[in-house]
Amino acid sequence: MTIAIYSRKSKFTGKGESIENQIAKCKKFIEYKFENNEEDIQVFIDEGFSGKNENRPEYQKMMNLVKNQKIDNIVIYKLDRLGRNARDIHNTMAICNEFKCTIHSAMEGFDTSTSFGRAVIGILASLAQLELEQISERIADNMYDLAKTGRWLVGQTPLGFKSMQIAYLDDEFKERFMTKLVPVNEELLLVKLIYDKYIEFKSLRKITQYLLQNNLKTKLGADWNVRAVSDLLKNPTYVKADKEVIEYLSEEGITCVGKPNGKNGILTYNKKRGKKYRDKKEWIAAISKHEGVIEANKWLEVQEVLNKNKKNAPKISKTNTTLLTGLIRCAKCGAPMTVIHGAKDKEGKKIYYYGCSMKIYSKGTRCDNSNIRSDEIEKVVINKLKKVTVNKGLLKKQLNELKKEVTSEIKNDDDLILLKSSLESNIKSMDNLVTQLSKTENSKVSKYIIAKMEKTEETIEKTKEKIKEIEERKHELKTSTLNLDIVKAQLDKFYNFFDDSNIEEKRYMLSCLIDKITWDSSSGVVDIKLWGSPKKK
Repeated sequence: MTIAIYSRKSKFTGKGESIENQIAKCKKFIEYKFENNEEDIQVFIDEGFSGKNENRPEYQKMMNLVKNQKIDNIVIYKLDRLGRNARDIHNTMAICNEFKCTIHSAMEGFDTSTSFGRAVIGILASLAQLELEQISERIADNMYDLAKTGRWLVGQTPLGFKSMQIAYLDDEFKERFMTKLVPVNEELLLVKLIYDKYIEFKSLRKITQYLLQNNLKTKLGADWNVRAVSDLLKNPTYVKADKEVIEYLSEEGITCVGKPNGKNGILTYNKKRGKKYRDKKEWIAAISKHEGVIEANKWLEVQEVLNKNKKNAPKISKTNTTLLTGLIRCAKCGAPMTVIHGAKDKEGKKIYYYGCSMKIYSKGTRCDNSNIRSDEIEKVVINKLKKVTVNKGLLKKQLNELKKEVTSEIKNDDDLILLKSSLESNIKSMDNLVTQLSKTENSKVSKYIIAKMEKTEETIEKTKEKIKEIEERKHELKTSTLNLDIVKAQLDKFYNFFDDSNIEEKRYMLSCLIDKITWDSSSGVVDIKLWGSPKKK
């Protein structure tokens, strides 16, 4: 009898039951319910995947084994780990019933072996979806209410603005505070320049070249790229919103809030879920408290050119046989090296080169690293890797030692525990201060409490940032341990199978072994960093 444990957690955060605890409780359930050896249990983990997403790699792998009748029982911590969509859960149940596989919920105590159990799980599935829908509705309502205030919420302010807290009176004439955008005049000069130059050039590539050639930087001091320029030009924060602007955004499917006056800018809410953009139908655009800087007719002209260029843009061919795309970077400036199409050789074979993207976009003003033929550098890299993978024993020993170090760091939670305890304490202090502020009518006391709240809020934000840094570091370390396992697996394959593999298989093997390659034309040095090589923390 083969038993599968399926565990899922939507985000790498401290909220909810951890993957480790889910698996531990499922194993206790199996000990109580079945008499199985440890080797009869397979564990499938989807960490960082939402229950609304059925295209989870480990889930799909498990279901394929079910269809091949290689799994007899699936044990889950709770039903909502399987999914939050009632239809998807019912489909999973139907597949499992068809192939004689029973689903068990460890914490809820029901399984699909009986008609009663199937009925209860069906009800629980519907409740899980209802809970998700209610959460989504509450979030949407809260976002809409926030949008109506036109306030700046959180995050990095756009180029040309900084955030400032202002006081206002609520419906009950109580003093409240909100954050609004205020202009940074020096930065706004650059914003206006970018809009003017785009109308002149009508090309994202040309304006990016202009910015790089003149060494103009983004708000955070980085070099401009096409995506960053495009995002700034599309941003309605800068427009002096009028009726035509609102009509344009509404036609894009965006919900618009507030009355345009030809003066104030627009802030958008609910645009992203994590790092991914939501459908524009979920976006909310609100007339903001700050004043716009770009006239409405100019902003709309820019949108028209952007849309026209996007529609007429040629499709980029990806039919090349280069192997190092995404792995190779310029040793001189650190920019990615991109594939350049060359002429054909005497035999009629197409020649490709790797060229520094900074050199290309700045027309050589910011970098002078020479191009390198793709076939020449790929030959060097492959030969070096073959020499390394011949002595698999030594390299595997180094990788195992590194994995032990990484695992030890992952398990050390002392700093995280102290920070979370501090955060909880400060949040309680903030709640107490809010209660005190709501009860006092003394203006002097109010000012003292508000000052105290500001300091506490600053401490809370700093603590949250530190917690986030540690959790991201741990996530990176967990990913690196997985990478180390993949590297060890690929070591066995590379030397013997690389030459006989197809292009996609070769790219995959290289990406599993290589972290980064750099090319320096001045010295002729090709530097290869393998996954697991010592890095600065």
